[in-house]
Amino acid sequence: MTKGGMETVEVFNSEGKGRGLKAVKEFWAGDVIFAERAYAAVVFDSLTHLVCHTCFKRHEKLHRCGQCKFAHYCDRTCQKDAWVNHKSECSAIKKQGKAPNENIRLAARIMWRIEREGGGLTDGCLVSIDTLQNHVEHFGDEEKKELRIDLESFLEFWPPESKQFGMQYISHILGVINCNGFTLSDQRGLQAVGVGIFPNLCLVNHDCWPNCTVIFNNGNHEAVRSLFHTQMRIELRALGKISPGEELTVSYVDFLNVSEDRKQQLKKQYYFDCTCEHCQKKIKDDLMLAVKEGDKKPSQETVKDIIQFSKETLEKIDKARSDGIYHEVVKLCRECVAKQEPVLGETNIYLLRILSILSEVLSYLQLVEEAAGYSKRMVDGYLKLYHPNNAQLGMALMRAGVTHWHAGLIEAGHGMICKASAILLVTHGSTHPITKDLDAMRVQSEMELHMFQQNEFMYYKMREAALQNQTIQVLPEPTNEVSPGIFQKKQ
Repeated sequence: MTKGGMETVEVFNSEGKGRGLKAVKEFWAGDVIFAERAYAAVVFDSLTHLVCHTCFKRHEKLHRCGQCKFAHYCDRTCQKDAWVNHKSECSAIKKQGKAPNENIRLAARIMWRIEREGGGLTDGCLVSIDTLQNHVEHFGDEEKKELRIDLESFLEFWPPESKQFGMQYISHILGVINCNGFTLSDQRGLQAVGVGIFPNLCLVNHDCWPNCTVIFNNGNHEAVRSLFHTQMRIELRALGKISPGEELTVSYVDFLNVSEDRKQQLKKQYYFDCTCEHCQKKIKDDLMLAVKEGDKKPSQETVKDIIQFSKETLEKIDKARSDGIYHEVVKLCRECVAKQEPVLGETNIYLLRILSILSEVLSYLQLVEEAAGYSKRMVDGYLKLYHPNNAQLGMALMRAGVTHWHAGLIEAGHGMICKASAILLVTHGSTHPITKDLDAMRVQSEMELHMFQQNEFMYYKMREAALQNQTIQVLPEPTNEVSPGIFQKKQ
């Protein structure tokens, strides 16, 4: 067994956390510490006909598997690459007449691979599937009930001619998926489209203020010569300088929650108590719950009422968004911001959540001038809260920059796009589709900025003429999805 590109890291016992990974050499911001292909991965049930089952890219026209009529692929290359993993699945789906849910499909793919290769260490893996944590012993009543249902569904789907596994082992695999499934995104990184198991990544422990980030790379089959093709993989990237011997950490959840809420989420979803410095010292909690400063500081009772009102409004907004009633979303957000502004500080997470939704939906409705104002306040708050190389911050700056650009605020827009570009070069790398798109925007906005600086009047004249001759580009419809955590918790 070879380490297969894992020579840069070492497994060790991390105090109070169990196994972990530490650096063997020095790393700097943007360095890829390791890349790992999925042990097994599947597309979400709702997207099986819209996303390639090999590279997880969204495509207008996909080729359907002629046998099972379930799997879809970009092209012959993806279909050929998929066959070793799809062969047994294809036969089982044909026999049953339909595909089971994503968790059963992923469990089956894992177990067909174990049937082929055994459950021990495979090439490039530092840990075997058999020794990954499943946390079944920590399941509550509802989770135990779901596990029983999944066991029944699995046994119904699993072919009698395949190797037969005991109930305990099947439960172990389903438990591993429950707490270690990594969320896969489409090629633009904008939508969660699937879930996969990456054993080496499972060894990387959590920290709310981590030194690494994980990015999903869909790979590239577009080169004429297959020699230049790259495979679908995750990349663990350094966010700053990491010294030899230092533990590698990622954040399993979004930082934009107060420490107590993050701890509760981590306990519920991943079954551990977070003891990171940011949680123990409640770092940035004061900023996240900031209230308006000045002579007339609002009372605790007023703050409590506004936060409760914000929570209730966010629930109504979720309902209106899922129903596609975007003008109602805007109305609710405006009302909420009007109540929040005299009470909450500019870094308060409840204000920032409303500003984020409001700027996104206004952009979608082509009300870009108003959206720009709200997005500026949102990123100003984010810059004071997030790690300077946080991918969420980079994406927010990119969206705000584009909104300002569309609104004709070229100086501010170009500045935000440049800041976003610097962050995403670290988190995603120069070859990722998002970074390439952003670089094209940076070049274009820089050209327009030069034009604006030379002759402001002519710039606006040319912009007005261009807008009149151009069909309005409709932005992607806002989704109700929150940014996924590192690992996909089975819903």
